[in-house]
Amino acid sequence: MNLSRAFAQVVALVGAGTVVMRRMSGGTPTPALGRAPVIPAAKPQGSLPTLKMPTARGWPRGRTPVAAAGLKVNAFATGLKHPRWIDVLPNGDVLVAEALMDAMSVKSLFDYAMASTMRRAAALGVSPNRITRLRDADGDGVAETRNVFLEGLKQPFGMALVADTFYVGNTDGVVAFPYAAAADRITDPGRKLTEFPTGGHWTRSLLPSADGRKLFVGVGSLSNIGDDGMAVEEGRAAIHELDLASGTSRIFASGLRNPVGLAWEPQTGALWTVVNERDGLGDETPPDYLTSVQEGGFYGWPYCYWGQTVDDRVPQDPAAVARAITPDYALGGHTASLGLCWLPAGTLPGFPDGMVVGQHGSWNRSTLSGYRVIFVPFQDGRPSDAPRAILTGFLATDERVSYGRPVGVAIGPDRSLLVADDVGNAIWRVTGDA
Repeated sequence: MNLSRAFAQVVALVGAGTVVMRRMSGGTPTPALGRAPVIPAAKPQGSLPTLKMPTARGWPRGRTPVAAAGLKVNAFATGLKHPRWIDVLPNGDVLVAEALMDAMSVKSLFDYAMASTMRRAAALGVSPNRITRLRDADGDGVAETRNVFLEGLKQPFGMALVADTFYVGNTDGVVAFPYAAAADRITDPGRKLTEFPTGGHWTRSLLPSADGRKLFVGVGSLSNIGDDGMAVEEGRAAIHELDLASGTSRIFASGLRNPVGLAWEPQTGALWTVVNERDGLGDETPPDYLTSVQEGGFYGWPYCYWGQTVDDRVPQDPAAVARAITPDYALGGHTASLGLCWLPAGTLPGFPDGMVVGQHGSWNRSTLSGYRVIFVPFQDGRPSDAPRAILTGFLATDERVSYGRPVGVAIGPDRSLLVADDVGNAIWRVTGDA
């Protein structure tokens, strides 16, 4: 047994004791969900924050996630290496970004504990740094061919095809590659359009504008609450707008601790995102959220959350707090909501218009949250009702192991829902059960 694994087990034992104490003192809070969530008062956890993460096991033979009533799920592809994000090309090919956090700055015993725990949960390791192409040529719902589409990348995540250019969101910047229609592979060198600082929240999601002139990029913070000062957070915790003609970029919205999935709401044309909020204040405090994104909007991080609720751990900026925008819809505390896509009515039977959210799952609360794919119904361009589960069963009932962890979601070429599972190393396909 190596030192890291042994230390992770010690951390798990210490964490279990902390979890028990916090459950005894505070009970299990009601999930903070919806347009007007009840968010418990903050209870700063200091130098001993809750640390609880299941061991990554993967799926036993013959076992799959559990689909909601009226739906069924099958493996579109298996045997991948930490698949995180999905993009579907016009010819129906499915691209999968395979990447992994391959290093983290260790400055304290807690940092080492977290790194050891993440390795046990298969969330830290050697990144594949590639994009794989999957093709279901015979239409049976299973990809029978695959090949490396693009390699030699740096923790790739977001992907977007605009005209004859294929864009990749590497952790250190957006790269453009020439693309030939229906190409099986890209071998030409890329052209770097932007530079982003590395470390911390490493994913860089991409979403092109409807007219193909701009690219929106999600860039998360370096730290939890500006722990190393705000100078190193410059340009982070934000959504950037990149003008593809001029190559210039600007911050479109800020104060978003870790904006990952990006999607358009078609009725209003508004940009929406899912955001992972800060840690160390309690199981449901504050909740992760789904929100529309206003141009020039500021959403509170690190000074406050859910509007003007001040985080007393942070040196304050009253002017920033005063202009902080309250998010639209709470998704529960620490669910690690990452994936996001628009689901048109009728794509899945019984589901109206709305957003699908891939909830990767918590690592920092006494009762685990997330580890599922949910649907948020929309009406008149806004969330209209309680979330509904699409896929569950990624987490064992005793919370000791995870069979999978859902991340990216996308509508497949056959109008199925595709889900990337980075612990199960699979792409799941959800359809009606008829």
